Amino acid sequence: MADTAPAPPSLRALLSRRDLHLRLVADDELSPGILDRPVRWVHSSDLADPTPFLSEGLVLLTTGTQFADATAADYEAYIGRLLARGVQGLGFGTEVVRDGIPAPLVDACRRAGMPLFEVPYRTPFIAVARAGAEAIAADAYARRSWSLAAQRAVSLAALRPDGLSATLAELSRQLDCWVGLYDAAGALRTAFPSGALPAATADALTLEVTTMLRRGTRAAGTLTAGDRAVSVQTLGRGGHLRGALAIAADDLDHEARSVVTAVVAMAALALEQQDGLGRAIGTFRAGLVQTLATDDPTLARRAGRDLFGPLPAAPVIVALTPAAAAKSTALAEWLEVRAQEGRGELFFGRGDDGLVLVVPVSARESLAEIADRFELTVGCSAPSGYDAFSRALTQARTARDRSDDAGLADFTDTARAGLLSALESEAARTVAAGALAPLRRHDETEGSALVDTLDAWLANDCSHEATAAALGIHRHTVRARIALAQRVLGRDLLSFAARAELWTALRLAG
Repeated sequence: MADTAPAPPSLRALLSRRDLHLRLVADDELSPGILDRPVRWVHSSDLADPTPFLSEGLVLLTTGTQFADATAADYEAYIGRLLARGVQGLGFGTEVVRDGIPAPLVDACRRAGMPLFEVPYRTPFIAVARAGAEAIAADAYARRSWSLAAQRAVSLAALRPDGLSATLAELSRQLDCWVGLYDAAGALRTAFPSGALPAATADALTLEVTTMLRRGTRAAGTLTAGDRAVSVQTLGRGGHLRGALAIAADDLDHEARSVVTAVVAMAALALEQQDGLGRAIGTFRAGLVQTLATDDPTLARRAGRDLFGPLPAAPVIVALTPAAAAKSTALAEWLEVRAQEGRGELFFGRGDDGLVLVVPVSARESLAEIADRFELTVGCSAPSGYDAFSRALTQARTARDRSDDAGLADFTDTARAGLLSALESEAARTVAAGALAPLRRHDETEGSALVDTLDAWLANDCSHEATAAALGIHRHTVRARIALAQRVLGRDLLSFAARAELWTALRLAG
């Protein structure tokens, strides 16, 4: 915490009270820092096993009446029970029941690393308990005062022109730890102190935060990134998350959490206010896409230059995402950051049925990164100039619609697959089956092989000899079957149009 947040009460602070005359025993055997652990209360008990009535973080006082007939093993067991319960220290009241502290108890505490101190006869237990209670109350008051002061500080920071960044910087200062703000896509947007997290930890945290945001539901929890525990709180409402606030601390007390809650509310409000501006910019981008679709980039170049920078240099690749992606806040914010980082390397805007992306040919791999990061099918055109933008957009749409898998779908690959692949649809297969139905019925009822013969005949360029060799029958048989197929279909198979249509029907019908 910052200097304004005092340390909590500890056994060291209690022992330093001169008015109590407490004396630490065998302090040379204690682990470093053990006296500085926070003390939650001071309690007294002479029970042989008081642990059912104790809570973690206590200092226990005893006069030792329970040790009247104790053996060394009993002392060991007693201290073991206290340690297991989380007792922070043991005070022994001397000259009440017995003189001095029993040597077996000193030995047991030394071996277990349990802080042991003497409470002299002149110091009543109630005085030690009251001193502990006063220290705890003073700490609670100081923490509440710190919390109010910290909330006031972050509120004043929010009034600055760079309100959101200033608020996060103040939160980092007040908590004395790293604070990061992630956008809706899971990208680190702002961090204080900058570069304080190791690269491996930062990458692991980004992955965890991205996974949390993709669920789309409001959440808060502690994530483990590398060897660091980080508290993360999503921002925004469920189904419309605006980002996440990450704090490299997992032991925040109630007062610190109240400060964080105030900052979360401020950050969420600031991001929601920015949402209206984002929608306006999105509408403007969509208008520029519409002007590019006229194949005249003059207006788009002039209108978008000051806000977005120059359009990517031609030749460009035009890409198109699925329609649902155009509504993704995370994708839009991620693209906005990328477009600002590399002005002139990426333009995007909402189209009629998806998000339109424009990049220079040299930046094609950035489209693959988008498809992979957001698990999208992104259709890509062939390289094109702006004077053929509408055709390139149609190519991107065709490539996208012809692909069934997430990733880049290149129109060049779609075109290479042939025209027939573009005709494949349930409707086309139904028409193809209908065209071949008379032949199939004849084969089923008469035991003929008209479909197979016609298929082989067309595949062999309508050569009777080549078809006969392929099927292992006489060429006159082939001639007879083709004549019969012609009568069954009622079509002239000497015409190219009829042959082309039947060949297509056989390919589509499988």
